[in-house]
Amino acid sequence: MKLDEIKDLLKAVSQSDVNELEVTSGKDHIRIRRGPDPDAQPPYVVVSSPAVGAPVAPAAAPAAVAPPAAAPPAEAASDSDEDDGLIMVKSPIVGTFYEASAPNAPAFVEIGDTVAKGQVLCIIEAMKLMNEIEADSAGVVAKRFVTNGQPIEYGEALFALKPA
Repeated sequence: MKLDEIKDLLKAVSQSDVNELEVTSGKDHIRIRRGPDPDAQPPYVVVSSPAVGAPVAPAAAPAAVAPPAAAPPAEAASDSDEDDGLIMVKSPIVGTFYEASAPNAPAFVEIGDTVAKGQVLCIIEAMKLMNEIEADSAGVVAKRFVTNGQPIEYGEALFALKPA
């Protein structure tokens, strides 16, 4: 799909009462979804591509995000002996880590939360695209290695999951 077609779909959703629209055209698959309150959150687009995963493009300029705090990231109390058997969730791209879909929204996951395979754990912004990072397997979030707004590298550890 071309950018103009996506913009037209975004405009149509923004000007209607539709909260979610899904379109498949050949190998392209686009889902436009609004939050629970259409007036409070602009729609965003999830575009699936075999090469990239599921990038998300914001429909409006994102709100300013506070710079990351100097405090270390929250982690579950554990010794290195207990790290055996944890599933590491690593960044598939270089970008900026975000724990929630918006600055005032709750985090996708917290330490101690049980997650299902395919559940969104965080968002990584890369080149103005918001990429949802999903759990590869079910488990419990044991550790978080990064802070909100932190720049991250390819392959950098984001979370450790204790298998379910």
